[in-house]
Amino acid sequence: MDYHIQEAIRKYNTRLTESHRQGAVFTPRCVLFDMDGVLYDSMPNHAIAWQRSMAEFGIRMEAADAYATEGMKGVDTIRILARRQLGKELTEAEAQAMYDEKTRLFHEMPTAPVFDGVIDIMQRIRKAGMQIGIVTGSGQRPLIKRLMDDFGSFIVEGHIVTAYNVDHGKPAPDPYLKGLQFAGNLKPWEGIVIENAPLGVRAGKAAGCFTIAVNSGPLTDETLLREGADIVLPTMRSLCNLWQSLLKESLNE
Repeated sequence: MDYHIQEAIRKYNTRLTESHRQGAVFTPRCVLFDMDGVLYDSMPNHAIAWQRSMAEFGIRMEAADAYATEGMKGVDTIRILARRQLGKELTEAEAQAMYDEKTRLFHEMPTAPVFDGVIDIMQRIRKAGMQIGIVTGSGQRPLIKRLMDDFGSFIVEGHIVTAYNVDHGKPAPDPYLKGLQFAGNLKPWEGIVIENAPLGVRAGKAAGCFTIAVNSGPLTDETLLREGADIVLPTMRSLCNLWQSLLKESLNE
């Protein structure tokens, strides 16, 4: 496994050189986590809420669609679906009203648990002297409050990027670039992105960060690798087990 990490970091550093970032090398100083499907086992609830809410507006959405579009701003997802299925160009306000219904249904569902390993990995990150940020396509205040309740020992609210902090959501690089800015105007090679969704992985790669995919959903590992993940892991617990090796290899580079 150490060789696997070593090779991933070597390839990442090669990309930095090929993109003419002279002197840049993987030197992580912060870890930027996606929220749904990474910190919380919440995607099954989101999929149900998406399906039920969109059906009210005559839009068909499968569970797989919820995973495929995860990370994108909710209003953007709705506008794309309305354009494709209804032939309508929704205004921002119209899409927001539909997203509000999706949000209402989501909050009626059971509270999603924190994934095993999340608290442990945050403890290890802080012990290494690194910062922690959260980058989510959500803008729901109750979710932000829960992040602070659950992880307030590791993060500050000023290091949480939401849909309202950027004009362009994932797969654009903007959310992760904003996360780097919030962490102290860090460079892309100073950040590690932890994602679970194709659009989020694409955003992390576009931002220039070393991107780890935790495959907590129904997608194949190959799907996430094709989007640009440097490493694909099965669980957050496996990231804990890999953490010291990752730090060691980054110091050796």
